[in-house]
Amino acid sequence: MTDPADEGSERERLTYADTGVDIEASEDATAALLSAFGSDLTTEYAGLLDIGDRYLALATDGVGTKLLVAEAIADFSTIGIDCIAMNVNDLVAAGVEPVAFVDYLAIDEPDEELTNQVGEGLAVGLEEADLTMLGGETAVMPEVVTGFDLAGTCAGLAAKDDVLEGEAAVGDVLVGFPSNGIHSNGLTLAREAVTRDHDYTDPFPFDDERTIGEELLRPTRIYTDLLEPMHEHDVRAAAHVTGGGWTNLLRMGDRTYAIDDPLPAQPVFEFVQQEGSVTDEEMHRTFNMGTGFVVAVPESEADALVAETDGQIIGHVENGDSVEIRGLSLS
Repeated sequence: MTDPADEGSERERLTYADTGVDIEASEDATAALLSAFGSDLTTEYAGLLDIGDRYLALATDGVGTKLLVAEAIADFSTIGIDCIAMNVNDLVAAGVEPVAFVDYLAIDEPDEELTNQVGEGLAVGLEEADLTMLGGETAVMPEVVTGFDLAGTCAGLAAKDDVLEGEAAVGDVLVGFPSNGIHSNGLTLAREAVTRDHDYTDPFPFDDERTIGEELLRPTRIYTDLLEPMHEHDVRAAAHVTGGGWTNLLRMGDRTYAIDDPLPAQPVFEFVQQEGSVTDEEMHRTFNMGTGFVVAVPESEADALVAETDGQIIGHVENGDSVEIRGLSLS
């Protein structure tokens, strides 16, 4: 990608923090919350409860400010898929099979069309992830919520041997799996960037059959199909590339993750970067940049894993504590 900072652009360069989301401050706030009552989290992506011969796992997440794009163009049909995906993908990153889901929709006033479309998206996500919906809650709270918010919680089950070690080893091969676009992270920055000179209803410059809003709403890919091959080929650790972008790889342990052959980034990232004059580093710290999921696997198993999936070998694990990608060093 071309870094706007290298082109001498005088236009204000956007950062995620400038648009209202400071990743470090968010992590500090989360740590403060956990310190108030302690935490029994046993993986980077899910909490585990020992129920005898298996673990019960729980993950919870929402759709974030992608909802504002849906609201702007009155298309709520895909955000339910995002809600499912953001939760089940975290369980997959722990090596856990998702089995059941509950949702929470908070809204300022009843809206039958909105809730119907959200429900349709949830149904699509449930089918794709092979999940059962156990229930949910729709809360009308006009003095608390402006617009609406959507979140969910996913339960999973795993044999104790199936939970991933969570620690990459030096010499492991990194296999990356494509995203299908921006997914559900970094939308605060993306929205600010693309609406500087455009409306969501404008044609997306790289595909005039889609609008900018439709491109941003492309639903998050669901990675549950990777569970079986991950277990078969002794994957040690996985990273769901969400908030924090490529620094998520550091959740696989204190190693250096050398990305020699990254997957291509979809045009939406070039568009966001150009419109927001965003630096390469900020893009990689915020977005998935074309890769939604990464695993660390023993070198002897890498080719077989790639042969059974749509993954590609993108790099390897070294001693150190950084992510090295496209000339950047992220830590």
